[in-house]
Amino acid sequence: MLNYIQALRREFEILAMGEGETVNEYFARTLAIANRMTAHGERMEQLVIVEKILRSMTPKFNYVVCSIEESNDVTLLSIDELQSSLIVHEQRMKNQRDHIEEQALKAASSGRGRGRSSQRGRGRGRSSQSKEFVECFKCHKLGHFKNECPEWEENAHYAELKEEEMLLMAHSDSSDNGKEEAWCRGDFWISSY
Repeated sequence: MLNYIQALRREFEILAMGEGETVNEYFARTLAIANRMTAHGERMEQLVIVEKILRSMTPKFNYVVCSIEESNDVTLLSIDELQSSLIVHEQRMKNQRDHIEEQALKAASSGRGRGRSSQRGRGRGRSSQSKEFVECFKCHKLGHFKNECPEWEENAHYAELKEEEMLLMAHSDSSDNGKEEAWCRGDFWISSY
């Protein structure tokens, strides 16, 4: 029996929060050991548990622990108050991390293909890219692709051959004097000057 209590004391002393562990998980582990110690006759005061938890949090909680120690009288702080305070800080850190990751993801995805030359070609990144960041090559406004441009629709001409069910499409622009024209026939392009 004495050896078991000594083993529990040692387990309590070496107890530390794991890197991937949440505040609730760590409190559950700590209180389970403290309850086993109490059940075997060891007197566990709330202050001892509070101080142990504050001492053994992961480094990412260092500023939170300092803040709690500065703003509260630790001798009067209950386990529930400490847990509530740490959960609020943990949730705030998680929200900030999620926001930073979301911003980084937006920056990474909007950074790809923003330039004119990298958007040329059929279908690159169109399905995964939000249209709010897309610049139209016709009118240079954001929010739509060239083939969806209202100005493009005015000048588009379609020619259809019924024999082979082939669709030809051309676009003429009065400001494109002397530039190359391209026709699409089925699976290949026909260019003329």
